[in-house]
Amino acid sequence: MSGPIRVLLVDDQALFRSGVAVVVDAQDDMVVVGQADNGAVALERIRATAPDIVLLDLRMPVLDGVQVAVELFGPAWDGPRPKVIVLTTFSLDAAAATAIRAGASGFLLKDATPEFLLAAVRAVHAGTSVLAPEELAQLFRGPGDAAGAALAPPPAFGTLTGRERQVFARAARGASNAEIAAAEFLSESTVKTHVSSILAKLQLRDRVQLVVYAHDHGLVNPAS
Repeated sequence: MSGPIRVLLVDDQALFRSGVAVVVDAQDDMVVVGQADNGAVALERIRATAPDIVLLDLRMPVLDGVQVAVELFGPAWDGPRPKVIVLTTFSLDAAAATAIRAGASGFLLKDATPEFLLAAVRAVHAGTSVLAPEELAQLFRGPGDAAGAALAPPPAFGTLTGRERQVFARAARGASNAEIAAAEFLSESTVKTHVSSILAKLQLRDRVQLVVYAHDHGLVNPAS
């Protein structure tokens, strides 16, 4: 049996960190392994504690959350690479979009309920999205999306089968596995297999990155 989910809290507000720590430590399947009040300390704590999940505030002194995400998921980083959930005050946040492009698994509003925060930690640890894909799609359609003109799809996109492209298109628009299964007359397990194949072929970590990829390459078609 695996151990509890190891969580690192990064926020410059001590009261906020303390409140989240109490909630997380009260769970049987989670433990807070460290805290940091700025991004530079966060990177040190990540090296020292190797957390599974980092709850990362976007706006901090010394080094902000975006800079931490860029460093953590960049090619020069040689330390542990946990999954990251960024914390923000605004739903359509340009900084959140940048952090997600860098490699974060999604974002949470700082006024989220404790239940939602805990569910998000468990979901990301299990490899699924922290937010519904349609909310991520909204983020990258909105004013926070600073990617500019869409890039042409790389050659890897051409390796997807016809069925995988259909699944990709629906996933990029925010459809869940159940919704894709119903629309494409497939079982959910078959959809899951297709999604896994798509992620492997495109070298994407998760469905969050699939949404980003689709928007960056102009591959999000209107719902039919």
